[in-house]
Amino acid sequence: MILIRFSGEIAIKSRNTRARFQARLAENLRQALQVEGIEGSVERQWSRFLVNATDPAAAPALARVFGVSSVSVAERRPWKDHEDTVRQAAAHFIPQVTGRRFAVRARCTGNHHKGRPSTSAIERDLGAALLSRSAGVDLSNPEVTAHVELHPDAFYLFSERISGPGGLPLGVEGRALSLISGGFDSAVASWSMLKRGVSLDYVFFNLGGAAHRAGVLRVLSVLARDWSYGDRPNLVEIDFRPLVAELEAKIRPRYWQIVLKRLMVSMAQEVAAGRHLPALVTGEAVGQVSSQTLHNLAAISRAVDLPILRPLVGFNKEEIVAVARRIGTFEPSAEVKEYCALAARYPTTRANLKVVEEQQALIDGRLIERAVERQRRLDPRAYDPRSLSPSPAPLNEVPEEATLIDLRERSAYDDWHLPGALHLDFFAALKAYPSFRRDGLYVLYCDVGLKSSHLAEEMREAGYDARHLGGGLRAIRHRYERQSPAPEEAGSRPGSEVGVPKAVQ
Repeated sequence: MILIRFSGEIAIKSRNTRARFQARLAENLRQALQVEGIEGSVERQWSRFLVNATDPAAAPALARVFGVSSVSVAERRPWKDHEDTVRQAAAHFIPQVTGRRFAVRARCTGNHHKGRPSTSAIERDLGAALLSRSAGVDLSNPEVTAHVELHPDAFYLFSERISGPGGLPLGVEGRALSLISGGFDSAVASWSMLKRGVSLDYVFFNLGGAAHRAGVLRVLSVLARDWSYGDRPNLVEIDFRPLVAELEAKIRPRYWQIVLKRLMVSMAQEVAAGRHLPALVTGEAVGQVSSQTLHNLAAISRAVDLPILRPLVGFNKEEIVAVARRIGTFEPSAEVKEYCALAARYPTTRANLKVVEEQQALIDGRLIERAVERQRRLDPRAYDPRSLSPSPAPLNEVPEEATLIDLRERSAYDDWHLPGALHLDFFAALKAYPSFRRDGLYVLYCDVGLKSSHLAEEMREAGYDARHLGGGLRAIRHRYERQSPAPEEAGSRPGSEVGVPKAVQ
């Protein structure tokens, strides 16, 4: 048997609310078993849930159900009398405590008949029975804890507890829409809202093509597969790349990030309205980046009528990363590179709302409408994370016959670039590649590999043989630094000054 203890927050609710929360928790526990392919039954009691399942994977899965405080795999024994309980418990625990320091913990749950011994009597007599085989009693830091839990018609023996997430059963607080980017913050923010009983759908603004989509799906598959028992979330993908180009062309650089975030929450509100969802969720934390100063967060919030829930608003980055490690999103989030196509040198940190609104008004509304209309719906549970690597795989070396193109800003290119690389900044390349010659291989790179993978994807769809360098320049610079050409040599190659690949000429 598996003993399920639920969150203290459930226990303190009114009787009707507690009954409703426990009913939802029971259903979520059943769905956890079903999703994991485990046969078992769930028995609902007033102060415990009992799960009959023999699969070793059952306990860890049930410990990921929100509303669960802890889980213990226990042996169930029928109640007879005090002496029989102590005798059976001693026989059960002697192999575990032999040569080790131990403690005994006993407690009662449910309604008990008169004549039952006190828990202190169980602890005293069982401790005496185990003492001679052990290395002594240690109530502060025992190596083994012998637990005896008395129920009305039985008692349970166990020595370990698996901690659960606590919180409220998923679904009891309705549903919201979470903006997810694949990074640490948005994933942890989403998990935090799931913990508060809020079911989530997700919206993803694609800034980097197939590579970005694959990264987000790897992160979201963890939340959908391991932490959404009792629900099946949906993911809405919106291609934001045309709007990035519009922003770059029309908006003053210092307002890029504020307008970008306001557009995202505005479009998310439209998605939420279509699903009758009452709130948005983001992973913003005060002061973490320039767009998350208090003034800028206020300017972003004014773009929508729906409340924006920011569960990480007071978190430090180290705290966010620690949670990501604990819930299993750290590794896939670490692989999702930050998209920095609109990284202004001097972004505003105290945005004037009137100016921001004037800047945002310059954006072609038809692009926004078209992006929302063309939204794509995905099922995160339908994807195997192992199958979500970009195709074809990124290159680690540059073939000799390839045309190598550096997509970074000109100043970064002039500072250092791979030997033989031509320069064509990202947005110029997006516009220019249809005029490239179609024979030959193009190899692209940027700082971290996201922009280059995006452009390579678009070029392949248009019939070009295009690849990108995995991890971008930061990952491979050390291999080439000693071979870097002198600045005058870099500028002497035909086409490098005008930013047009030789293959186009």
